[in-house]
Amino acid sequence: MNSIRRGLTITGLAGVLAAGATTPAAAEVTEETAFVFNSFSFLVHGALVMWMAAGFAMLESGLVRTKNTAVICLKNMALYSIAGILYYLIGYNLMYVDVDSFIGSFSFLYNTSEAELALLGADEATPELVKAVTDNGYSVMSDWFFQMVFVATAASIVSGTLAERIKIWPFLLFVVFLTGFLYPIQGSWTWGGGFLSEMGFSDFAGSTIVHSVGGWAALTGAIVLGARKGKYGPGGKVNPMPGANLPLATLGTFILWLGWFGFNGGSQLALGSALDAAAIAIVYVNTNLGAAAGVVAAMAMTQIVYKKIDLTMALNGAIAGLVSITAGPDLTNHFATMIIGAVGGVLVVVAVPILDKLRIDDVVGAIPAHLVAGIWGTLAVGIFGGGDLVTQVIGIVSIGAFAVVTSGILWLALKYTVGIRVEEEDEEMGLDKAELGMEAYPEFGQGAQTL
Repeated sequence: MNSIRRGLTITGLAGVLAAGATTPAAAEVTEETAFVFNSFSFLVHGALVMWMAAGFAMLESGLVRTKNTAVICLKNMALYSIAGILYYLIGYNLMYVDVDSFIGSFSFLYNTSEAELALLGADEATPELVKAVTDNGYSVMSDWFFQMVFVATAASIVSGTLAERIKIWPFLLFVVFLTGFLYPIQGSWTWGGGFLSEMGFSDFAGSTIVHSVGGWAALTGAIVLGARKGKYGPGGKVNPMPGANLPLATLGTFILWLGWFGFNGGSQLALGSALDAAAIAIVYVNTNLGAAAGVVAAMAMTQIVYKKIDLTMALNGAIAGLVSITAGPDLTNHFATMIIGAVGGVLVVVAVPILDKLRIDDVVGAIPAHLVAGIWGTLAVGIFGGGDLVTQVIGIVSIGAFAVVTSGILWLALKYTVGIRVEEEDEEMGLDKAELGMEAYPEFGQGAQTL
């Protein structure tokens, strides 16, 4: 894989660094040392991305009502686990193994290489055994781990949008298909070396490949599922249903912000040379600047539009800034990075009322923050990063159409077979009691259930 994915960096210093890092002259360390650092980068950055699962769980828990909190926690724990299993069983192979223009291998399981097994089982680490392993450039399973945590992120996006009215098991069944098939197939088109890669479509860490795919799946699910009871009234009235724990949502946002350094930084896909280290530093700085600009822009927009600053908009402004810069965090013009992030923050504030006018109920604002900002960030590569804007549009439309059609079919199939929405009385009571038979905050008593 990752020579293909790595070749998609934007033009500019970081792109030159990434390209130069593949040449023998770029590294002044031994091949084994480069192998160690590359594998270390995959594992540590992957662990940071895994920590984003906690961020999503806390953000969503803070933005739902107390009576639905335990279900949100369970869904985030379960979807991460399902993503890992499905990506091991078939997802990685579909995305990266023997990819033609549109799809990889339907073979099952992805395991440690024979060369690594031979080295692990040898009585002595001979130079021949070591070289057979280090020739790959990184540990096979370190790469698998880093790619797996990305697919879990895509599934997390769907969870928050559909909160408070979807049944647990049908949702998790959708996650099985999303993480095992839908995400890997479209991912193979770019990161696996498929037709979008051949066209020159560029998405460094997944504004479209990860975030907009999750956003499209969330949007189609929200349309098929319908809004929460009482969310919309006659005459276009929107009834606020505020989250119960904004400090928790804020904590979740900071956790996501931290994890994003792994998400974007690790997507350099190497740390075996000074060139790679310099490129990763650029990515870290741009990731931080994009998020910060998204927060400030969202705050300013809410002050202008609503005459008050909205904390939830500021939180989603941070995420939108992060998503926006994810397609091109290797851009060396740091000021342009702030523009990209700020536009993402503005788009969140603009998109939320549009969804309400369309009566599309997105509980946590994931569609504006991940889908809208993801599209913008991918376009920004063509505007600021030297990528071809027409090719970027083709990639966005191709992946979007695939995600909408496939996820739409799945949601409708689930709706008309097992059903996806809880009964009205269960929604009123809260999914914690209806689906789990427990409460996240039992000490609050019956009064908490009316929140």
